[in-house]
Amino acid sequence: MIAQNILLKYWGYSVFRPLQEDIILSVLDGRDTLALLPTGGGKSICFQVPALLKPGICIVVSPLIALMKDQVENLNNRGIKAIAIISGMGKREVDLALDNCIYGNIKFLYLSPERLLSDLVKERIRHMQVNLIAIDEAHCISQWGYDFRPPYLHLTELRELHPKVPVLALTATATKRVAADIQAKLNFKNSKVFRKSFERLNLSYLVYNLDNKLRKLISIARNVKGSGIVYVRNRRETQEISRLLNLEGISSDFYHAGLDTPLRMKKQASWKSSEIRVMVATNAFGMGIDKADVRFVVHLELPESLEAYYQEAGRCGRDEKKAYAVLLFNQSDKALMIKRLEQHYPKLDEIKQIYHQLGNYFQLAYGTGEGLTLAFDLADFCNRYKLDPAKTIQALKFLEHDEHISLSENVFLDSRVQLLYGPEDLYRFQVAQPIYDHFIKVLLRSYGGIFEQLVGIREMDLARRNGISRSETIEFLNKLNALEVITYIPQTDKPHLNFLKPRVDSNHLYIDHKYLMERYLIQKSQIESVLSYAENHKCRSQQLLNYFNETHAKVCGVCDVCLEIKKATKAQNLSDQIIKEILNELSRKPCHLDQLIEGIKTGNSNDRLKVIRMLLDANKIKVNGEFYYLN
Repeated sequence: MIAQNILLKYWGYSVFRPLQEDIILSVLDGRDTLALLPTGGGKSICFQVPALLKPGICIVVSPLIALMKDQVENLNNRGIKAIAIISGMGKREVDLALDNCIYGNIKFLYLSPERLLSDLVKERIRHMQVNLIAIDEAHCISQWGYDFRPPYLHLTELRELHPKVPVLALTATATKRVAADIQAKLNFKNSKVFRKSFERLNLSYLVYNLDNKLRKLISIARNVKGSGIVYVRNRRETQEISRLLNLEGISSDFYHAGLDTPLRMKKQASWKSSEIRVMVATNAFGMGIDKADVRFVVHLELPESLEAYYQEAGRCGRDEKKAYAVLLFNQSDKALMIKRLEQHYPKLDEIKQIYHQLGNYFQLAYGTGEGLTLAFDLADFCNRYKLDPAKTIQALKFLEHDEHISLSENVFLDSRVQLLYGPEDLYRFQVAQPIYDHFIKVLLRSYGGIFEQLVGIREMDLARRNGISRSETIEFLNKLNALEVITYIPQTDKPHLNFLKPRVDSNHLYIDHKYLMERYLIQKSQIESVLSYAENHKCRSQQLLNYFNETHAKVCGVCDVCLEIKKATKAQNLSDQIIKEILNELSRKPCHLDQLIEGIKTGNSNDRLKVIRMLLDANKIKVNGEFYYLN
């Protein structure tokens, strides 16, 4: 079956987007491939189609758990077997999933890079028939990238398990330096690079230096029809700005990582279905968002990097229709951005102190903790030890880099249940323990496949069907779990922290100080690039494209700078034409002012008077009483 047939069969499209087919053919040819496609460029098709054309399983590495879950759900809905192994899953659940990948008909296995630190996962992958390794958000492997993630450095170990399997690395944002680093870090051989221009012809990039940013935001939301996203820096602002928009009659809601996952999912669904017009959010909102008709994205603060800005701004106009990416800032924002880097960047002693406090927080004795994975409440940790959250996150990243810990993102997993007894043993248990009989019957009627694997359940639904309370339902489940009749894993909604090494005292904690300084200089450089973009009076699109090494980019004609130049050029051309007509008129004879104005065909009366005054000031023409004449 050829690639187009797969595309038509599963996705309903008869033709590929630009570069998709070239990338697919490169992968099928067994070549290591780097695909640089802008946001909304259809990256997932590039690994999903070739994987379906070959026997075996495709391993997909992604740092975004929400995106993994979304893609797995979409593939399963299309009749394609896919699973994800993410933080929060128990050892038995992971074991069963990996068995299905080896012995079952699973075509896609999604993993976070942190999972590759597990010897169990690596050993099981060794026994899989792997046809392709796909690395999503590949810029995370480069320390020069805007979102470097140390666990990505272990991806070479995945290559070692299957050295003949091609690797496809995908990203939407990479400079020339980052692209080269990706290939080096992944040990690319016989490689090809496909780069689609980052130019977005339908996007108008607009930058305004304003004191009253909120007034401009309200004006944009009123005058630009359709859905929008407003990015702000902190959680408090999401609520405040959303409330302000609603008071102005603009339907909006707020979103940030501090909300519990079911509520976030509900808000996101309301916005995607256009029940809510505008979502005010931190940068936690947007990854994996596939809404084609977003007409505007407004940043109320300066972004931390041009890569992040391009990604977030690129979430508007995916339907290729006119859309607006607007950046609002003022001088105080600039000062705050520079100050924030200095205040929030941890020093060596602060990193060591945070590591020490982590050990105390989880009550780990020195020399213990290796391999331990625990739910981690960052807000509670920071409150308990009076820590700055931004600085703490940075410190955790450095502890990750030096492989003391790994930290997953927030993940929501439904409660899950699997029956450990076979049908006959279960029947005998129900006869011997009639108190559980009705509850087990309802469980069996409600959830299929419960003998074979862990299945998602909702305690509230079970409670309603059994005619008991939610707390009584949980009590039944816990008792059956204790009796080893079932495996019951309650729902979770927290990131997980994994201790990779035994706890050591601060004096023996190794932190790469050179790397610490390098990261500081990289982030400082990224901030300087953002400030240059905002303050330079050059075509915005051209500036962005130059940043991504597209050095021959043309001016866009639709950004605020280009529109201002067009307006000035139009005014100058108008003025030049009026001057020409005035001089021509007066060359024939002196004129009364009314005659002169009526004799000019270009512009309106105000335009003509303005030019006449300018010519008088320049001493090009003179007035003698009531008549105007050439000097």
